[in-house]
Parts: sequence; structure tokens; C-alpha cells
Amino acid sequence: MTEVKQEKDNFVLYVVLATAVVVGAILAVKMSENDKFAPIKDQIAEENRLMNIRVISNRED
Repeated sequence: MTEVKQEKDNFVLYVVLATAVVVGAILAVKMSENDKFAPIKDQIAEENRLMNIRVISNRED
């Protein structure tokens, strides 16, 4: 009588690892885009700040 050793199915492990690698790559790309466009976002915020002028009319009530 010989015992047959069954191999473990690692398919789920491989899918989880591949998913983690893909998600990590997407996050790395998104972070680099945030760094790349940071000066533009700062410029837009500065323009909005400068354009946000409140005009108070001088009315005689």
C-alpha cells in the first residue's frame, strides 16, 4: 500500500498575489501623477484665491 500525496492547489494564492501586485502598481502610478500635477493644483488654488474678491457696494441706506 502506497500513500499518494496530494499537492495543494495554490491557484487562489497566485491570484491574490497577482491582484496585490497590480493594485500596488496602480497606486504607485496614481501617487506619481499626484506629485506631477501638484504645482498645477497649487496654481489653480492660488488663482481661485485671488479671484475670490468680495465687492461691497457703498450704498446709502
